Amino acid sequence: MFDTETVYEVVVFSIGDTKAGTKMGKLQLKDTKNDAILNCILWEETLNRLDNKLFRPGNLVRIVTASFNEKFNNCLVSSLELIKEAKTGLDENEREETYKKLVSYFDKIKDEKIKDFLNKFFEEHKEKIKISPAAKVMHHNYIGGLMVHTIECVDFAEKNLELFTLKLSRDIVLAACILHDIGKIFEYTVNMETGLIDYDENFRNEWISHSQYGFSVCMMHGFKRIAKMIAAHHGREEWGAIIDLDGKDLEPELYFLHFMDNLSAKFGRINVAMIERGLHWQN
Repeated sequence: MFDTETVYEVVVFSIGDTKAGTKMGKLQLKDTKNDAILNCILWEETLNRLDNKLFRPGNLVRIVTASFNEKFNNCLVSSLELIKEAKTGLDENEREETYKKLVSYFDKIKDEKIKDFLNKFFEEHKEKIKISPAAKVMHHNYIGGLMVHTIECVDFAEKNLELFTLKLSRDIVLAACILHDIGKIFEYTVNMETGLIDYDENFRNEWISHSQYGFSVCMMHGFKRIAKMIAAHHGREEWGAIIDLDGKDLEPELYFLHFMDNLSAKFGRINVAMIERGLHWQN
């Protein structure tokens, strides 16, 4: 039975078109008591009445009026109430400080060609880099999340390079950590007021993924080893990797970046969950 007192956490929200040419919202909610997922539909009339801020990932909301299916795992929502607003991500000062920390890592790279490329690319795309999320749903999905994820990857890499038995090029590994997700600054859009993240349709019409973008840019500038690491960092083809790490005779550095990226992503999910539950970044 539907309980109007149940508090849900907003997981993801998107707007699409119906066959009739009207707008339709798709909202996924998670029950805060048992983590059960509820898939919701909102018709255009409802969307016009509700403030988009309601749908920010991490918001805590209550369903006021809705009609449910028999299993109560899908519903048509007519009205929502905001219980607690989630933080959109890093504020302006936090973004400035995080960006400074990120670009300071360039000085750890001795290869002047790589360092020069990083400085020029980041200066050219500074404003996009400062606000970009690292994902729409999975991890670091907030304003400035990409910078946090990138810094984590570099920090994890530095610590683990000391423990790695095989000798890897420090310059190549650090540069790959910095650049592995750089295509995400074009792949995603983020609304600075609501915090809502979506895919940039122009990017998706031109590129297959952010990995393809990063791979192509590095190849174009002659950074073939970095490009190959980016191509493999998702690990499996079904996860979006250009190079599947199930292949034979692959360079150890390909696995290294994948594990650093995966480690940050896993911790990123925990951190976002803490943020959403008010255990960090209090409003």
